[in-house]
Amino acid sequence: MFGDYSIGDLGSIFVMQGFAGLILFSVYVLMALGLAIIFGQMGVINMAHGEFMILGAYVTWMTSNFFQAFLPSLFSGYFFLAMMLAFFVSGALGMLVEWVLIRHLYKRPLDTLLATWGLSLMLQQAYRSIFGAREVGVELPQWMLGSLKVTDSIEVPINGVFVMGLTVLITCAVAYVMFKSRWGRQVRAVVQNRIMAGAVGINTEKVDRYTYALGCGIAGVAGSAFTMIGSTGPTSGQLYIVDTFLVVVFGGAASLLGTIASAFSISQTQSTLEFFMSGSMAKVLTLLAVVGILMLRPQGLFTLKVRK
Repeated sequence: MFGDYSIGDLGSIFVMQGFAGLILFSVYVLMALGLAIIFGQMGVINMAHGEFMILGAYVTWMTSNFFQAFLPSLFSGYFFLAMMLAFFVSGALGMLVEWVLIRHLYKRPLDTLLATWGLSLMLQQAYRSIFGAREVGVELPQWMLGSLKVTDSIEVPINGVFVMGLTVLITCAVAYVMFKSRWGRQVRAVVQNRIMAGAVGINTEKVDRYTYALGCGIAGVAGSAFTMIGSTGPTSGQLYIVDTFLVVVFGGAASLLGTIASAFSISQTQSTLEFFMSGSMAKVLTLLAVVGILMLRPQGLFTLKVRK
């Protein structure tokens, strides 16, 4: 299998495969952070998470077209505005969905699964009606194209480096909000003991609404980043929802640290196996390994003690 390659070539290929695993890790973290907040912190099984992600991708696509048509001189910086718009648009829709639908279904996880699955079908049809059934691609700024030459035989794509940097920034921001801010303390108080949190004056309904909006907003940013590695279509979100849930459950439903560790473990395992076999077989073996570990440790890699 490796007879045609020198040791140096194999090392370069392995390093580039590891970097590909880091890009996959970044995408997994971006997708799973929002779901970890919604599913882990609120107990809501959000089957429409992929559609919120694709909404962010469509917002990015529309922003790209707007800048190309009306502000071509500022096109190189449109992506930063697109990410902010994706966050606010997806978050606003999430807040509306929580008020209209989700708030009536707390403590009924199976009902939230069915309701959000129906919502995902509605959103898919809405995207199909508004944007068309064909997939669309985003025109990236010139500075995002190409690759960085690390050595004579190792090159890394610039957009991959950007996604990794974005992931670090968003992860740090979420960690600060959840563990250092006053609102984050309220969220954790509601998670640990909702009745007592309400008794001391915390508006639990408001906390729930903004928590759901934050999770959906982060999904929108993930969709914005998704446009750099794939095309966007009405059903594109469904391709990633299983992987996203797997990352959250494997890491521990209520643990942000577990989500990060889970995403890193799954992405690096899959990327390393792809060095030796086909992508589909690597994914199958990765899933089997995760399922086997979950059978031994159903609570996931990290757990959060919650007062009942």
